[in-house]
Amino acid sequence: MALYIYQPGVQPLGQFDVLDGYLDDIKGGEIGTVTTASRTNTADEKASYDVLDGYDNLSDVKRVAIMTFISTSARPLWLIDEGKTGYGTLFGQVIGTPVGLSATGTNLGPHTAAASGKVTCWDKPGLFAVSVDAVDTHASNGLVLANSSCVPGVALYATSAGLLTPTSSRSASASTTELVGRFLEFETRPFLVTTPPSLVGATEAAVRVVLSYNVE
Repeated sequence: MALYIYQPGVQPLGQFDVLDGYLDDIKGGEIGTVTTASRTNTADEKASYDVLDGYDNLSDVKRVAIMTFISTSARPLWLIDEGKTGYGTLFGQVIGTPVGLSATGTNLGPHTAAASGKVTCWDKPGLFAVSVDAVDTHASNGLVLANSSCVPGVALYATSAGLLTPTSSRSASASTTELVGRFLEFETRPFLVTTPPSLVGATEAAVRVVLSYNVE
């Protein structure tokens, strides 16, 4: 997972199916919204039977589903808590296979939404962190250490792909209608048992973005 829960609002939403076409790309920490899907399972879109009991209007009966494509003024905007790596995966990662000859990790678990087809969505304000691989990493105006506009309290928006960005012109709509939170800080080593690079004069490399999630 790429979303880290610090001081969240209580009781996230866990009953909604995610569109199959978006599931594998979800790392966690993206912004998602609702859309519609067929109430009949097909080769391209499947859902568990409990969510197939959802309905909208009689002229085009469909069910609700979650996606990460954010269009102009989409509502609601929820913080997605699923992923393929990190905490929450079934078996985590193994380092060194085969026989210690690799320095990279191999993921041993499926996507956390694989069994249910559902994603957990945080809809209430709270304090979260997102790994930097799941946000807008544009070299000059993304959520990167080199961006001088990344100061505590700066507004965060959602790109059309649901990625957090500090630049309104890169959002799904160049207006504050997509403002989903406030940037607080970067973290380079969010662990108590390691030495921060700043203490040994090493180059800082951000691994997490800490934000106050609150749709304004």
